[in-house]
Amino acid sequence: MDKTLLKGLRVLETINELDGQALTIEQLALQVGLTRSNTHRTLQSLSHAGYVYRDPVSGGYRCTLKLFEMGARLLFSLDVRSLAAPFMRELADQTGESVHLSVLEGMDVVYIDKIDSPQPIRAYSVIGGRAPAYAVATGKVLLSFQPADYLVQYQSVLQQHTASTHIDLAFLRNEFRQVQLRGYAENHGEWREGVGGLAAPLLNGLNKVVAALGISGPLDRLSPEAMTRMAPLVLRSAQALSSQLGYRGEYFDLPKE
Repeated sequence: MDKTLLKGLRVLETINELDGQALTIEQLALQVGLTRSNTHRTLQSLSHAGYVYRDPVSGGYRCTLKLFEMGARLLFSLDVRSLAAPFMRELADQTGESVHLSVLEGMDVVYIDKIDSPQPIRAYSVIGGRAPAYAVATGKVLLSFQPADYLVQYQSVLQQHTASTHIDLAFLRNEFRQVQLRGYAENHGEWREGVGGLAAPLLNGLNKVVAALGISGPLDRLSPEAMTRMAPLVLRSAQALSSQLGYRGEYFDLPKE
């Protein structure tokens, strides 16, 4: 058990519980039962990580909005899941393939909802499961709209999963530029041999890409021609769901069916 981490969490929770009241090092040390030096070091770490800041007037410490941002992201994930259900069902009916709703966490996508294909041979996944974002369609969509240095931060985790996996940064950046232009990403067996996918971004009222909606299935069915044919279906579903999330801007040019 990491005692340093537990100390940090106790300090953070104590500051957060006092409804915005700034606490001095001495007050915090007394409340959490730590020495002054221990409390000071913990506050320095929390401040460096962006969770607390020192009030210039009182000299006490307050929580930043970082905890709120983390909680808001979780709440959004729960909210988009409930809003997405009818759009996912319609897309599943239209394509006959498995449908996934994904969010980005580091260099992974997390599947927050799914509908299985009725076909006897289908892509396997579980709600709460993860996949390398750079190797699946929903992940590529989400990575395509991250800051320019995002890939560099996670370069060390890029690894080959199949013969089709792309881990070259220049290649990935070029692919992500194409995704930004056309509005959807494809996966041709880059995570699992013989399994492909197609996905489009979900935007919210702040014009931010916050999740991805996609389909997946065997490459025997999701051939390049089939993906081109199904791209408008995925884009239209993602556009309609984005509207429900508050997005009012221009979506991507929809290809002809």
